[in-house]
Amino acid sequence: MTDAAPCPLCGGGDVRFFCADAARPYLRCRACELVFVDTAALPAPGAERARYETHHNDAADPGYVAFLERFAAPFCEALGPAPLEGLDYGCGPAPVLAGLLAARGHQMAVWDPFFAPDTAALSRAYDFVTCTEAVEHFHRPGEELARIIGLLRPGGRLGIMTSLRPADDAFPTWHYRRDFTHVSFFSQETFGFLARRHGLAVTFPDRDLVFFRVES
Repeated sequence: MTDAAPCPLCGGGDVRFFCADAARPYLRCRACELVFVDTAALPAPGAERARYETHHNDAADPGYVAFLERFAAPFCEALGPAPLEGLDYGCGPAPVLAGLLAARGHQMAVWDPFFAPDTAALSRAYDFVTCTEAVEHFHRPGEELARIIGLLRPGGRLGIMTSLRPADDAFPTWHYRRDFTHVSFFSQETFGFLARRHGLAVTFPDRDLVFFRVES
């Protein structure tokens, strides 16, 4: 079965039915290996925001801080000495990660389509951009990621944290896909494709962590 819609990451047309559950079908691009939710099943903005407002992640929650530190510590090591100028893209209602990086001496801006929508943050260049637990929400990941990469200065770095897609036979029971706001699912192969397309170096320092560097 071939779907008429092109892949929302690479724009390719070799898109096939992957699997379905009671709520929605999933498609897979054979070119970039993105698995994604069919366009007709994407959530409406109001439903998305309501879901995000139920998240109670803040700096007073030691478990959440420890979760973000698993990203922040190796990413800051990769960045090198502070201060650098960074953007937390998709910061959510509580920009805890930006605070952790600012505490390490970096100058941080934030942007989020619902909670920090001032586009002035997207009108300048940065030494690094962070995007934690956000790319899985992108309805148009190709457009969003191209915009993020375009914000980086020569030699700049992009750090992503997202649960990588499991083996095909494990996907139907994978808990991560059950959140209706999770609509784009990446693998190492997908991120490798993205790196080649945009001329980036890519590493996978730990599970669910992806670090890119603009090759200057």
